This record gives sequence, C-alpha cells and structure tokens, in this order.
Amino acid sequence: MTSQVSSTAEQADGARVGEQRTSGDGGPGKEVRRLDRVIIRFAGDSGDGMQLTGDRFTSETASFGNDLSTLPNFPAEIRAPAGTLPGVSSFQLHFADHDILTPGDAPNVLVAMNPAALKANIGDVPRGAEIIVNTDEFTKRPMAKVGYETNPLEDGSLSAYNVHPVPLTTLTIEALKEFGLSRKEAERSKNMFALGLLSWMYHRPTEGTETFLRSKFAKKPNIAEANVTAFRAGWNFGETTEDFATSYEVAPATTAFPTGTYRNISGNLALSYGLVAASRQADLPLYLGSYPITPASDILHELSKHKNFGVRTFQAEDEIAGIGAALGAAFGGSLAVTTTSGPGVALKSETIGLAVSLELPLLIVDIQRGGPSTGLPTKTEQADLLQAMYGRNGEAPVPIVAPKTPADCFDAALDAARIALTYRTPVFLLSDGYLANGSEPWRIPEVDELPDLRVQFATAANHELADGTEVFWPYKRDPETLARPWAVPGTPGLEHRIGGIEKQDGTGNISYDPANHDFMVRTRQAKVDGIDVPDVEVDDPADEAGGGADTLVLGWGSTYGPITAAVRRVRGAGQRIAQAHLRHLNPFPGNLGEVLARYEKVIVPEMNLGQLATLLRARYLVDARSHTQVSGMPFKAEQLAEVLKEAIND
Repeated sequence: MTSQVSSTAEQADGARVGEQRTSGDGGPGKEVRRLDRVIIRFAGDSGDGMQLTGDRFTSETASFGNDLSTLPNFPAEIRAPAGTLPGVSSFQLHFADHDILTPGDAPNVLVAMNPAALKANIGDVPRGAEIIVNTDEFTKRPMAKVGYETNPLEDGSLSAYNVHPVPLTTLTIEALKEFGLSRKEAERSKNMFALGLLSWMYHRPTEGTETFLRSKFAKKPNIAEANVTAFRAGWNFGETTEDFATSYEVAPATTAFPTGTYRNISGNLALSYGLVAASRQADLPLYLGSYPITPASDILHELSKHKNFGVRTFQAEDEIAGIGAALGAAFGGSLAVTTTSGPGVALKSETIGLAVSLELPLLIVDIQRGGPSTGLPTKTEQADLLQAMYGRNGEAPVPIVAPKTPADCFDAALDAARIALTYRTPVFLLSDGYLANGSEPWRIPEVDELPDLRVQFATAANHELADGTEVFWPYKRDPETLARPWAVPGTPGLEHRIGGIEKQDGTGNISYDPANHDFMVRTRQAKVDGIDVPDVEVDDPADEAGGGADTLVLGWGSTYGPITAAVRRVRGAGQRIAQAHLRHLNPFPGNLGEVLARYEKVIVPEMNLGQLATLLRARYLVDARSHTQVSGMPFKAEQLAEVLKEAIND
C-alpha cells in the first residue's frame, strides 16, 4: 500500500496516549474517541494466523497514512505444540498520528485467542488496558495445560483490565454456516473475525483486506468468500454488540514525513530491494548464493522473484557452497551476495578469508539472531559484531555496515555495495531479526536519488616490464583506494592467477617471502582503514547558554529506535543527553574518537554482552559503559530511559 504525506514533526515516542472525545460514525448510539497512538498485540497459537492478522492490520494502517512500527514474535518450530506457552505467536503493532520509533513497550489492546496467549502476554499489559479474549478456548484442559487452576475470566484476576469476552470460534462457525465447511475448516477463519472486529474498533479500511483474501485463495473461491464473510462478521459484531460501546480514531500522520510516496516495508524486503537497486546502479548482474536460514530466508525468497532485473539466485546444499558460488560469481564480474545468520557466518568464515585474500567485492548479509549455536532462531540479538570483526584466521579485515531501522536496510545495502565495489573487498551487512521482520513506512526514492555505483573492469595491460613488455598485474593498486583491478575471466591478454596462498605484491604470484607477507597484510588493512565513511553526527541540543550534555548515548544497528525514544523521554523530563548512532563499525568514522572525548560519560546499549563497548575501549581508551540485554527481545524505551537518567545523575 502507498500513501501521500507531507511535512515533518517530532513527538515523544510512546510518552503518552492522548485522548479526546469526538463525534463520528461509531454505530448506533456509540461513541468515537480520538487517540494519538495505539499499541495492539494479537496473540494465539502459531497455527492461529496471528502473523497474517497482524500483517493485514498493518497494511491497512499503512494505507490509511499512520506512522507505524511492528514487532512479530513467533516460535522457531514450524508447528509448535498447540495450547502451550512456547507455542504462542504474537504480532505487535504501534501506530500513531505522529512520528514514532518503536513497536511500543506495552500493548493498549491484547487480543488473546486462548489461555496460553493470555498467560504468555498478560505480564506486558498495563492496568486499564483492553483485553479481547476468545472465551471458547477457556475450557478446563487448555487452562490446565498452561497452569490456570481457575478460570481467569471468572476469578477476578483480570479485574484491573477492561476485559471483553467474545466467543470468537462460535461466532465464526455461525457466520460461515452457509458455506458447508467442516467445523475445523470454519474455525480457521476466527482470526479474520478478530481482524474485522479490530478494524471496526479503530476505523481501519477494509477493501484492501477483502481484495487480499480473494487473491490469496483465488484457487479456492469458497474459502476466500468464507474468510471475507468472517471478516465482515467481526466488523458487524463490533458495530452491533453492546460490549463495545466505543470505537477509536487515530488520524493519519500527515505531519510526520517529508512529501513523497510511501509504502509499508519490512527490513528484509527493504534489504532485498536495496540489493536489486545496487545491481542496477552498478550495471552488474546480481547473484545470490545462499542456504535457507532463519531469519534471512526471506531475502532468498524475495530475490528469486526478480529475474527480470537480472537477478540470479542459487539455493545451495549448505552454507559453504552458497558463499563459494557467490565468490565465484564475484570473480566472474557479478555483484555477489550471500545471506545467512550467525551460525552460517561461522561456516562461511574460511571463504570470507579467501575473499579478503582475492580482494573481490562480496556482500555477506548476516541477519543476526540469538545464539550461541542454533540458539534462538526467531529471536533477535546483536551478538555477531565481534565475529564479523575477527571471526577468521589470520589478519583478515572486513568492513562492517549496520542499518538502524527496517527502511534503512535499503540504504545500508546500497552503502555496503558501494564499499565492496569501490574497494574490492567483502563487506558485512549486519541486520538482525528485529529489523528483518519488523516494518515501518518507507519513502520510495526516485531513481536519480540513488548513487552511481558503476565500476570499470580492467580491459588492457596495466604494467610495463623492464624489457618493455606490457603485462597485466592483478595486484597493481589504485593509489587512492588501494583497490586492485577487477578483470573478468576471458578478457584477452588479462590472464592471471589468484588463490588462497599469499600473493606477491603486484604480480599475484605465490609468495612465501616474509617481507612481502608483512607488506600485503598491512596493505589490506590500510585499504579497509582508508574507506571513505561519513563522520558520525551527534544530536546534542545545547541550552540557551550554549552548554551541551555531559553524557552521550551511542548505539549501533537496531537499537536506534529504542535509544531515540528513550532520549526523547529523558529530554522531556528536563535532562540533557546527547545521542549518536553508528552505521559504519569497520572502519569507524574518522571523527569518532574526538566525539567520544567530548563527553564525561559514554553509555553504549547493546543486545549482546558489550561487544561495541569492548571495541571502543580498546580503540579509543574511553570508559564506555555498557548497558546490555540478551533476552531475544528489543529494548523497551521506558526501561532504557530510566537507565539513562541514572547514568546522568551518577
């Protein structure tokens, strides 16, 4: 979905829920209230369609013009045990009439499809929030399975919340009687009933969802119409039942964005589009050599759809074969990419080292997840930074780029491609599960806004021997970038050898000479150190007397949203704090040392045990203080704000 919005505004992300009574069409005798933001969480079994429900609500919210941020959260198992706490799948959506940065700390509305969903999520729900519960599932066995000795809908334990008991299953089956479906088939549409109810409550558009359902089930028109009917029944239930006396409006975020055409986009989709755009801007075919792994597989799925843009995808038999094929494609003159997550990076490490030695452009996309080993496949983490920096034998430096939001994955992919192509080097692109699966509005750029990434292949001899013979030297370097020439195999007169054993400077011949090895190692390091990256920008609002903050909070990657939301809260409370965020982690921006030295305190929030802080302390000898979290979930802005306040006052 796309929408047109204009202008800019900035408000405290998640600082309050504004409310005012308004008139409007809320149904017969019903009240409509206007809110400035809402956080909704859909929760149920992994087979209840919560991700689809959340996706559809998000799509309609995007088309309506709200700013939004999402947090899908689901088990790693393809079909987790039904009715159990580990099997709960949820989708959280934060949408607003102003600029927001996170999926929100706590839901204002929880839709719980069964006892497990209620128990797994009730701890996050604040007092006074709305809880919509599928009462049909609250029978003795499902409740006992998750440890409820009494019915929480009847024992008073939910008295602090506004509970709406709705027999979703029964109402869905009743609405679908005319379709002749079995009970099991009809039950599957209860998520659409819930979606219809929530769409009524928050005045979401409906046409897009009905069109989607008819398209999704085009080969089963009876099922398509059953889902549409369940969706409409949920809407009608909200409009007619006395239990829902109020509906809510969240106006479009007309002042939140620069003018342009926007669409909702996830991090993995934005990254995929960025790779395609990079290949077009470089005028090179895009080659992806990959092995499926959560949460990176969506990139393989998406790129496989774009053969018309010269994209070739290869699903290899394992991680090593995937990167080996990609490196071969780089040798052949393609923009080469391999996608993976942390465990796959470990398997690819030798070939990454080979790419460092061969000095060929290669993008290694690491969508980080919880570790070690296979760890938490569907949960997020930032714990691969040191692996990306040092996880190879020998001195094998690799540049590292990290996007900060789902939409920023597009720009980060272009930036990583620029570095790889300009400097003839493999480049790590470090995203994570939070960015990959989360979504937000993205302004679709104009083609003339994209960088020119075209490169010149070697086409002729580049060195003259003492006897006057002209030859091609594969390691004769550009004096500005230290990049070696890129010669496509088969170019007449440019025959050359490359391989994993150390090269002689210039000629590329095998060399065991100690002095040459020292020179080549230092040259490869100097090439990475000399990569052109922009200075880090610091947001440090000075007071009227011109004084800045004493404390700097520095982040990288997906911590941008929670950190920025927390900083807004701290400043809203009248305290001064500066903020900076790193996209380039190797090399660091040239002014980073000077920036760090300006502040008495440097706080580094990370979803690991302090990996960036370790690098900063070693490189710049500053007392970088870590605030870490490895729960598999992103930071909450409110908790992070309290940490920052304590640091300021310490």
